Amino acid sequence: MENILNHIKTYPAIPVFYHDDLETCIAVVDACYRGGIRVFEFVHRGEKAVENFEALLAYKKKHLIDLKLGIGTIKTPELAKTYVKLGAEFIVSPVIVPAIAKETLEKGILWIPGCMTPTEIAQAEAVQAPLIKLFPGDTLGPNFLKSIKPLFPNTKFMPTGGVDVEENNIDAWFKAGVYAVGLGSKLFQAPPDATNDEWLSERCKLLLSWVQKKG
Repeated sequence: MENILNHIKTYPAIPVFYHDDLETCIAVVDACYRGGIRVFEFVHRGEKAVENFEALLAYKKKHLIDLKLGIGTIKTPELAKTYVKLGAEFIVSPVIVPAIAKETLEKGILWIPGCMTPTEIAQAEAVQAPLIKLFPGDTLGPNFLKSIKPLFPNTKFMPTGGVDVEENNIDAWFKAGVYAVGLGSKLFQAPPDATNDEWLSERCKLLLSWVQKKG
């Protein structure tokens, strides 16, 4: 678990993505990897999530050796158990479910539960979650984290949901004290003139240059 946390600290920008089409998934992960991304969160949001994740794990073992691949939107211990068995390197949830901690943290697998209030953060601390997802990030904002960080000085935070791929926004989050940022749809919005996926690699390079400077 400590190795994953250190890896996230070194590469503190985590794309969050799902698609039903496996070839699209592979192309997106490849493009992000070429851009320097080394931590990627696939999400359990479609009917092909399990089989696509399994295929992505096999692909990354052959071609993307130093990528850490985890799964998000996990709301039940049964799902957590399924993905841990497949080989997920970390598990992300939008909510706190203590039973998920038994399927992850107690087995040495990083679990990142989602929180929106100080009470929820305290509950996540109680089950010893080493990293907490602030969700939705755009609703809470960096000022929220600034306000509550003194209450939780030893807790690591990762905002996800509406984090902008824009230097001022990234700067504001890291100045507020985040450990990493998760980026979803705003990262994957292709420019109108895009003819291939190089724009995504270049965007990831730019993003990493910001977060590694601030982190």
